[in-house]
Amino acid sequence: MDSRVNIEKNKGNPSTLQTIRFWHTHGIPRLGIPAIKVSDGPNGVRGNHFFMSTPAKCLPSSTGMGATWDTELIETVGLKLLAEEAKLRAASIILAPTCNIQRSFESFAEDPLLSGLIATAYVKGIQSGGIGTTIKHFTGNDKEDDRMGSDSIISDRALREIYLMPFMLAQKHAKPWSFMTAYNRVNGTHVSENPFFLKQILRDEWKFTGMTMSDWFGVYSVDLSIKAGLDLEMPGTNKWRTLDLMTRSIGSRKLTLRTIKERARAVLELVQRCAKECPEILDGDGEERTVDTDETRDLLRRVAAESIVLLKNDSNALPLDPKKVKKVAIVGGNAKAIVVSGGGSAALKTSYFITPYDGIVNALGDVEVTYSEGARTFRSLPTLDYELVTENGERGWVGEWFSHQDDESMTPLAAPLSSRIIDETRLFISTSAPSGITRRWTMKLRGFLKPRDTDCDFQFGLEVAGRARLYVDGNLIIDNWNRQRRGDGFFGSATVEETGVYHLKAATKHEILVEFCNVRGPADGDEDEVVMDSNPGVRLGGAVVVEADVLMDEAVKAAKDADVVIAVVGINADWETESYDRKTLALPGRTDELVTKVAAVNPNTIVVTQAGSSITLPWADKVPAIVHAWYLGNATGDAIADVLFGKHNPSGKLSLTFPKAEEDLPSFGHFHSENGKVRYAEDLYVGYKHYLHRKIEPAFAFGHGLSYTTFEFSGLSISKPVFSEHDVEISVSLDVKNTGAVKGSETVQVYMSLPKTSELTHPPLQLRGFAKVRALEAGKTQKVNIKLDKYAVSYWDDKINFWVVEKGDYAVKLLKAEARSICTFKKLKTSGKENVENPIASISCGITPKACPMTPSHVEKVPISMKKGYEDSVHLGIEDNPEGFWIWVEMAEIKTKAEQDIV
Repeated sequence: MDSRVNIEKNKGNPSTLQTIRFWHTHGIPRLGIPAIKVSDGPNGVRGNHFFMSTPAKCLPSSTGMGATWDTELIETVGLKLLAEEAKLRAASIILAPTCNIQRSFESFAEDPLLSGLIATAYVKGIQSGGIGTTIKHFTGNDKEDDRMGSDSIISDRALREIYLMPFMLAQKHAKPWSFMTAYNRVNGTHVSENPFFLKQILRDEWKFTGMTMSDWFGVYSVDLSIKAGLDLEMPGTNKWRTLDLMTRSIGSRKLTLRTIKERARAVLELVQRCAKECPEILDGDGEERTVDTDETRDLLRRVAAESIVLLKNDSNALPLDPKKVKKVAIVGGNAKAIVVSGGGSAALKTSYFITPYDGIVNALGDVEVTYSEGARTFRSLPTLDYELVTENGERGWVGEWFSHQDDESMTPLAAPLSSRIIDETRLFISTSAPSGITRRWTMKLRGFLKPRDTDCDFQFGLEVAGRARLYVDGNLIIDNWNRQRRGDGFFGSATVEETGVYHLKAATKHEILVEFCNVRGPADGDEDEVVMDSNPGVRLGGAVVVEADVLMDEAVKAAKDADVVIAVVGINADWETESYDRKTLALPGRTDELVTKVAAVNPNTIVVTQAGSSITLPWADKVPAIVHAWYLGNATGDAIADVLFGKHNPSGKLSLTFPKAEEDLPSFGHFHSENGKVRYAEDLYVGYKHYLHRKIEPAFAFGHGLSYTTFEFSGLSISKPVFSEHDVEISVSLDVKNTGAVKGSETVQVYMSLPKTSELTHPPLQLRGFAKVRALEAGKTQKVNIKLDKYAVSYWDDKINFWVVEKGDYAVKLLKAEARSICTFKKLKTSGKENVENPIASISCGITPKACPMTPSHVEKVPISMKKGYEDSVHLGIEDNPEGFWIWVEMAEIKTKAEQDIV
């Protein structure tokens, strides 16, 4: 290794600090240093290409994986699905997981402990399979609008206790091979140029020894990022770290060879580790492959079902019994739509996909089913992937690539350079243009729209990163070429969707032609005709023109005539994607009206919602049952059907709070980037902590999720603390009994409140541990142990910059998550000798506070031997009540000298 770091004695080795391709590190064959391939996650492994990518397995969105609250399952998924998918894509590193707290569908949870422990399991599973992970986006990357320039203004306590915590936990327990920096600034400095994060926190405090890389195009300098500790710039196109600029930086003494060698060593060590852990990738042919087996399909279906959250189930409306219904109406814009995942880097082409409609119909068997869209939910007109055929009848259309007369010419040559069948109408070409084509090029896409049964008007939509025209039967329908309007698709490079209507004749095959060039057209305020060299793309969508009132009336009639209605509604990757933020939490179009009207004519209306993050549900009290299905990947329809019909007993718990109104959000009023600054004014009160602090009742609380069975907690106990050199461990144990009639799984959630006597502000309750009881048979009991560490009782003291444990009373709530809101309490006297005032439930729990049966005899003073430097005993009080358990602990004040060092 030393000899390779010291190559090119006079110049160092700057080439290892950047790449020459989009998805590979820079290989040096003469030195035996291979190029390492990376691939996007987190819900699958796409491979090298956005355009015509290799069909792959798609998992639930990260918020869905977080909703399992099952670290064992996620570790299994990492090993058996994700690591194996990486090998099939010939990728040594997966660019995942995402650990940002508020990054929509890409993140695991709004709580740092849940996010950190799910991320830990994800990393452990993948890396145990010989594949590296790149945990991202380090840190404060919670917005998409203005993401490269915005400055996240975060307090020291919120930074440590909320936003850095998931990364710290993953590093402590799983040790990712690499970290990816965020695009944004934090408190004034871009993270990719910030030694506070890359050196002081990551390497000095957390003892990280792996490699750091930038997000794609997330480097903004040569010398600053290298000196700050950023090892690798990605990708290899349009980069700062060119040989010329690196050499000039060395010559001007902005950089030293020593610093460059430090960065190069980290890159080479990662390359070496990839070669050792999974040599078959580097020794293989580099081809990407698709392999589906019964085992992987079963696991995809299982994790999808485990992600689903039963939000509401009044009068046991679910599960449905197909034998007891004669007619089912399926309504909603998402029922037949292909809603696989969120958009952006997480998007991929699935090897197979089951729509909610198909999954439900397959489970119903011979039951009569009617369908109506009811209300349209798309942001852009639906793609025509399954609506176009070639002249020979194959699915898709034929794409021909044309070089231009020269690199700067806008005139294409007469003969195509290459052609192929393309089975998608959203083409994000990225850097996948044919080898040898000119810098400016043209692509012509020809196919035929499948014949319609009746005459109809058909609306087409054309969106482009470049310029394009649409012709139908030789007629120009959309001109998105000569003058454009800037939009936000294709990672912010596209136009808005321009539309046009064409009248289709029944039983007629209409010819479709799109002419596309990778050079932007002029637009108001942006006249530059820029070459899209890394982000060219074109998207063709379309749908039959139907009056909105007609769709609504059809759905209401279908609902009125059915025994049961299943409404499948939500959003999709057009609404929820990387590169721009959602503008509202409301469901699109007239969706809320649809659910309200359908429920009014049929009280047996079951609603299935699809969204990767929080949505508002103003009709929640009007329907008996609501199932939240996130984005579930390949097995979407089967998993939804498994829950609706009782094949799978739901056990998912919300990883995010669902508010009643947007005005209730913690970040309401300060979400936007204002003059380049994003103020995290909610501070410590992120997610459920805000709702508890402000006494705001959410629609459905973080941690909430129902089951088809019931559970009882008993036998609570707490262990003596076990001390190690750098930590402390306390075990909370209890018995969980399945008191219902069917097998089910339950999550025990441990929340803690810090002393009320503190001079500092603390959230009223914070998640400090959890455990999943899996597949517990009816009538059976299982012992559960939940381990708490030093962070369960500590906070970040921004005056002395240490983790601190205060003297005082610590209240703990064990929650069964059967209520719509986390329970709150008035007050706990925690000397270990007094009665406890009655804990009360918030109104939304629907639990009437009962007189507390606590008497002095119920309170135990438990002496515990403490390590030197602690008080002689810890006082514990335990209350057993039907709603859960309270534990309160009086502890001594402890101050830590460093983040990993309890004295």
